[in-house]
Amino acid sequence: MEFIKVGKIVNTHGIKGELRILSNFRHKDKVFVKGMKVYVGKNKLEFTINSYRFHKIFDMVTFNGFNNINDVEYLKGEFVFINEDDLKLDNNEVYSEKLLGFKVIIGDKEVGTITEIIFSPANDVLRVNDKILVPYVKEFIKEIDLVNKTIYINSVGGLI
Repeated sequence: MEFIKVGKIVNTHGIKGELRILSNFRHKDKVFVKGMKVYVGKNKLEFTINSYRFHKIFDMVTFNGFNNINDVEYLKGEFVFINEDDLKLDNNEVYSEKLLGFKVIIGDKEVGTITEIIFSPANDVLRVNDKILVPYVKEFIKEIDLVNKTIYINSVGGLI
């Protein structure tokens, strides 16, 4: 089982066991749904999401069987993970961190490999060989070849 970090529990909200999660995970719509299993903390304690709502900048969740602030307060400050196998992406979607180490080809020239993914609220940015920054949006990404671990990027003036 491979875990993906999706956020951090920063506080509780109210007295009914609701938790505030701060997350910039790209596929939140597939993670924070009723019935999804999440794993919390270093020991990866398993919980099932009972309810979800978005409030200000937070993802607010409750877990099945936990209806009181006293039941969940010890989770404050812990990271929230999911099992990678539970993340059901569409055919054309790829989990961002899977792209680390992929070769990058712009036009017909290999320019390097992805060394880092910078997460931001607007969109993720792929860092190629610590020199090139490519926004991870469909206007720049032509094709992602998972078999050959290669990303083909549209040649855009000023990118390199």
